[in-house]
Amino acid sequence: MILISEDVWGTPFQILEGSFPIVRSDDLWKNPDELKNLIKDATALIVRNRTKVTADVIAAAPNLKVIARAGVGLDNIDIKAADAAGVVVVAGLGANAVSVGELTLGLALSLLRNIPGHDSLTRDGNWIRTPGRELSGLTWGLLGCGATALATAKLLQGFGCTIMGYDPYATNLQGIKLTTFEEVLKLSDVVSIHMPSTAETNGSINSETLKLMKPDAVIVNVGRGEVINEADLMSALQTKVIAGAALDVRAQEPPIKGEMEAIPNLILTPHVAGITNESQLRINEILASNILKVLINETATHAVGALKVSSN
Repeated sequence: MILISEDVWGTPFQILEGSFPIVRSDDLWKNPDELKNLIKDATALIVRNRTKVTADVIAAAPNLKVIARAGVGLDNIDIKAADAAGVVVVAGLGANAVSVGELTLGLALSLLRNIPGHDSLTRDGNWIRTPGRELSGLTWGLLGCGATALATAKLLQGFGCTIMGYDPYATNLQGIKLTTFEEVLKLSDVVSIHMPSTAETNGSINSETLKLMKPDAVIVNVGRGEVINEADLMSALQTKVIAGAALDVRAQEPPIKGEMEAIPNLILTPHVAGITNESQLRINEILASNILKVLINETATHAVGALKVSSN
């Protein structure tokens, strides 16, 4: 049985359904006890980012052969526990990079040209033509230089931007000047965050590091919400330490409505950077193909853990 615990579906999975029974429950991630109950009979589990695939969940699944992650981040899956249990973990890494890059540019342009503010004022019957800023020729800083950052950098080529990047694990990236975390913040007009949630990155954008940025700079987070101290960001926006921000990800998802939603120089979107029709089809094709390979004891092509073939 293939178990799907979130809103993941598409034609590639319909093809799988012809050979394997599939149980879908889009809200199963909300109920860990029910997840443990259903996963007892599962040979495959498909998740997005909300399902916490802990060591306990994996231990409750004696027949599990493969976990498929529909997306990029892997922080909700205990990969070491999966490896130890003989479970292959697969993900469509890079398949949504263009989608993330396009929204990253869209959010930055919206901030620089104050598109949400102009839209709101015009809908209210105003006609206030305040100037914005051009992206062309600005310095763009990338925090994290993985697939989504590289896709963003490629899209930026037509704007003639100087592109800087910080990533302690990256070397010799064409068109990107690698430098320190602090230098990226100090010199960039636009900063986009593409970093995962780790002990090293969490809270790294805070009151002290935000002060390093230019007062007319903007920041866009399409990585993980935990990287930004949200209270510090709110204060920086309200006191004009920086000019604006856009968050596609939050420390808590879905977030509880509060002060943040009332800040005018902040754009909020519901973790949709990687979600387009095109990217979802690419990801679903990768996942369905890899699930099938593992279930028939072939080698997974998109394994992200230590195993490419299940030992179960």
